[in-house]
Amino acid sequence: MARQTFMLPDLGEGLTEAELVNWLVGVGDEIRVDQPVAEVETAKSMVEVPSPFAGTVAELHGKAGDTIDVGKPLISVEAGERSAAGEHPAAAAYRQEERAGAEPAAATEPAAEVAAESGSGNVLIGYGTRGGHGTAKRTRRPRARAASAARREAAGVLGADPGRATTAGSGAPDPGARAEESVRSGLAERPGAPGQAPLVISPLVRKLARDAGLRLADIDGTGAGGLVLRRDVEAALAGGLSRPGAGAAPEFPAAAQVPETAAGAPELDPRSGLGIAERTPMRGVRKTVAAAMARSRREIPEATVWVDVDATALLELRAALKRKDPDGAPGLLAFIGRFVTAGLRKYPELNSRIEGEDIVRFDGVNLGFAAQTDRGLMVPSVRDAGKLSARSLDAEIRRLTAVVRSGKATPEELTRGTFTLNNYGVFGVDGSAAIINYPEVAILGVGRIVERPWVVDGVLAVRSVTELTLSFDHRVCDGATAGGFLRFVADAIENPAGILAEL
Repeated sequence: MARQTFMLPDLGEGLTEAELVNWLVGVGDEIRVDQPVAEVETAKSMVEVPSPFAGTVAELHGKAGDTIDVGKPLISVEAGERSAAGEHPAAAAYRQEERAGAEPAAATEPAAEVAAESGSGNVLIGYGTRGGHGTAKRTRRPRARAASAARREAAGVLGADPGRATTAGSGAPDPGARAEESVRSGLAERPGAPGQAPLVISPLVRKLARDAGLRLADIDGTGAGGLVLRRDVEAALAGGLSRPGAGAAPEFPAAAQVPETAAGAPELDPRSGLGIAERTPMRGVRKTVAAAMARSRREIPEATVWVDVDATALLELRAALKRKDPDGAPGLLAFIGRFVTAGLRKYPELNSRIEGEDIVRFDGVNLGFAAQTDRGLMVPSVRDAGKLSARSLDAEIRRLTAVVRSGKATPEELTRGTFTLNNYGVFGVDGSAAIINYPEVAILGVGRIVERPWVVDGVLAVRSVTELTLSFDHRVCDGATAGGFLRFVADAIENPAGILAEL
């Protein structure tokens, strides 16, 4: 069979490399056109890369943690199609379960075969498979790693050779094989089934059980031949079957390493004379953030202005809305976002970008907002935020926050912003001279809201006060423009009803 090598595609936005986070297939696996084969991380997002080829995986060019340049080999495939003839009944049941849980009835296997032969035309950030012209439909397919596990599981049931369990290029055991082996090793504890692997193939079932801390060996399957199905795991959960501390082990070893000398003693730092506790490579999200922040500081001559704001009226307005609609009242960030978009219409210099010797202004505002996640700081943006009401803006902010925290935000969602709003008050701090999110030209920070003494109509009172901080590129405007914009937003917070009536 002819070998075809798939190069890492152009990931867009001028990115030239990506970190390989996880292989979704192994050597020897059969794959289809558009089946995801790897997860890569770039532009602060996790992206599943689908294969434009169908056939047998011949070689994986790299291992988890490697950085691969765009245009370099990612995976090699021996051309050919998988035959469904002689398919084990357990595998067939798994395929039926996957379709029942995730596909419409019309999405059938023959349609997938047509897509494999003609090319899907599906596009991932600037590249597509051959021949589809965007007309072929893509059906949901189980991940190839699970398919590999399925073949090994079926082979174990049938008494056949389960095949290789190593990842090409690393020489290390496949994590999926290790997990399966650990399940097999624990089966001797299960009465009536010594040495027999649990009959389960679906990766969804495995993940559901793993996340719940359940041993598949302890679950009785109701599928054909004792196959463990999703409903069996859910029934076990409902029945209280669990084991504390039985959660999944981390998929990858920790990146941090404790350096040692040849004699086994901790490495000493020659400058400080102290021992080095750990050495962690800067990569992935942290590497992306570091590069963007360094470029912002290097290229943007920024200035900062700030002002204290009485937010009492805004808090009272939101409290009144919350009493009427407890679940639908917009959050404070959404209200401030509305004031920001209105201010940018009045001061468009701050909603721009510098390209060469030109200042490019935009017709509309893509409002970015900083969101802290387990993988680092993300800045998704709401497209055309100025056209949304406070309620609609709040819903979109919540949706994008959930997306980035799940690691599923697209590069477009993370790079299309034209102005950023940063609510660092959630960390309990009053102010910060934030670094501008390159290539934007301004960022507005909002500190925590605290009760402070405040003069109202000549009388000292206790009010809810916050601090607004605006960092801006001094090349696009002067202090008068920046101060005017900041004062506009501050006045809107102090008198929200009047501003909202005009929007």
